[in-house]
Amino acid sequence: MNFTKTTEKDSNYNHLEKMSALELLEHINQEDKKVPMAVEKAIPQIELLVNQIVLKLKGGGRLFYMGAGTSGRLGVVDASECPPTFGVASDVVIGLIAGGDNAIRNAVEFAEDSTGQGWEDLTSHHISTKDVVIGIAASGTTPYVVSALKMCNKNNIITGCITCNEGSPLSQTAQFPIEVVVGPEFVTGSSRMKAGTAQKLILNMISTSVMIQLGHVKGNKMVDMQLSNNKLVARGIKMIMNELHIEEILAKELLLTHGSVRKAIASYAH
Repeated sequence: MNFTKTTEKDSNYNHLEKMSALELLEHINQEDKKVPMAVEKAIPQIELLVNQIVLKLKGGGRLFYMGAGTSGRLGVVDASECPPTFGVASDVVIGLIAGGDNAIRNAVEFAEDSTGQGWEDLTSHHISTKDVVIGIAASGTTPYVVSALKMCNKNNIITGCITCNEGSPLSQTAQFPIEVVVGPEFVTGSSRMKAGTAQKLILNMISTSVMIQLGHVKGNKMVDMQLSNNKLVARGIKMIMNELHIEEILAKELLLTHGSVRKAIASYAH
């Protein structure tokens, strides 16, 4: 299969070691500005995948992200932020990374090259046709991800992907591919930069739009957020005050009694 790996193309800049700090920062910023425009072009693809995820999660399914290196870490981060932000259980959105949890902090040699471990990782979570699996790989060639999605397809499990090359093996494998082509990196091949930024933006878009459509946001507020620190408790109190037009003391009492903004508001309304 022939396709162009724009993520590996030579940088538009050279002699980086001769640049001043200001020059480096300005050029990196110029490259970063290209990312949102590339993501915008992929919105129709993102919409198709989001609609599939919403349907599956409404039916009791789960969303899996899987990737290696930077891509895997970004998936793990997005998955780990869903419970505190939207109040969902920790097994609704699950991030898997080649090499396991150790790979979140450390590079695990050759973990991404396994053609069997990805599917093993999914089966350990009892993957089923209720679920959706999104493979994340800037290159679109990571064996850990591509092979897992092929097995998902064989087992009638919905698959999507986020990649930064057009026509890659991953895009060809996923039923709902998202291709966001950001071009060569500032440092040649360093896909943690523009490609990583693009992947992060798309993950934000997917999880946020899905959770809103599942009812975890009211107005523009995170009414199901977990009250895991003082900042979030204070935010919750303000939400209740504004929604019910009551004083802070009563809002705080309601929040601490019911343990969530949604339940506090519902209790007062009744």
